[in-house]
Amino acid sequence: MTNMKRIGKLIAGVTISLSVILSGNIILAPQFAKAAAASSNTVANSILTDGQQFLGVPYHFGAKSGQTDRFDCSSFTQYIYKLNGIDIPRSSKEQSTIGTYVSKDELKPGDLVFFYSPIHHVGIYMGNGKVIHTYGKPGVTITDMDTGWWSDHYTTARRVIPNNGQAVTESADKQSAAKSGKAPSNSAQDNQADSADDLDD
Repeated sequence: MTNMKRIGKLIAGVTISLSVILSGNIILAPQFAKAAAASSNTVANSILTDGQQFLGVPYHFGAKSGQTDRFDCSSFTQYIYKLNGIDIPRSSKEQSTIGTYVSKDELKPGDLVFFYSPIHHVGIYMGNGKVIHTYGKPGVTITDMDTGWWSDHYTTARRVIPNNGQAVTESADKQSAAKSGKAPSNSAQDNQADSADDLDD
């Protein structure tokens, strides 16, 4: 009889332990999701902050990777993402194939947004319909992409920021972002977003 009581207590103890473990998992899952979202938001905010430091920097078709005294659209996005530990391809066409597809109504700050068909322009979504990018005379600028020409030529978007942010580490380039890069290349275009053709370095 004593052994039966001991067995009953043991079963009860195991049941209680399992209940605590399972309930703990239920609680931890949302907490992990919140932490991942917060980390992703931090990376996005850093990308946008870095991008805005280059407002007004001239546009130059075919600017070299890493060059910071002038950019074309895809060298700009590539450089800003690299500052935040995310390596992306050089051309806008290639950039449009990485990460995951995002519909326009689900855009989040830090997503890459693409224009033209076939794609040959890219920018970084800021939220509230704004995009930071570079083209023509404005150079690096902020534009409302939900109205006028940009709205008519919007094509697609991609999300490349890791959901948990763990893959993102600050690169050495970020410490010298204010320094100028390589010497300018020889060709330029005004009032026109750059073509993806001939942009690969």
